Amino acid sequence: MGTYSVGYFVGSLSSTSINRELSKVLLRVAPDDLTFHEIPIGNLPLYSPDYDADYPRSGLDLKDAIGRSQAILFVTPEYNRSIPGALKNAIDWASRPWGRNSFDHMPTAMIGASTGEIRTALAQQSLRAVLSFCNARQMTSPEAYIRYTPELFPGDGAVTNKGTEDFLAAFMNDFRDYIVRVLTVLPR
Repeated sequence: MGTYSVGYFVGSLSSTSINRELSKVLLRVAPDDLTFHEIPIGNLPLYSPDYDADYPRSGLDLKDAIGRSQAILFVTPEYNRSIPGALKNAIDWASRPWGRNSFDHMPTAMIGASTGEIRTALAQQSLRAVLSFCNARQMTSPEAYIRYTPELFPGDGAVTNKGTEDFLAAFMNDFRDYIVRVLTVLPR
């Protein structure tokens, strides 16, 4: 087994994103054979089919970053019971023009943190629907809806509860195993 390159999206554009903080924890507890690079989404214009004939540099950079990845991790909040508009916009860019879908057969996983009671369950269901249309290979279990508190996630990739840290490490180990299984059948 070698090293696997994982691109990751943080769905929030907020400078104080709790999901960015969650991503730091995930990268810290991930298996050593996964390498990570964030795929930025904040500089994309709103997608329109008018761009399909002449993609802007930001759209091409997004598709190139996904193309350099063997798997994708989505770390996303829930906005109005769905995914943030910036994340949906990035997915739209990556899946176009028609016939050049960057997510086709890509191993993916999703996780998210929220201060709310239902955490990110509905956002993840919305994301699953979008990724199904994009023909992404989704890790469906374990599901991971994280309740965020500043005490639990004090910053810089730290988590204060051993059970939470162990769960996140197990999630990332399961994702690695899933990547290996998918890439064995569908090499990228």
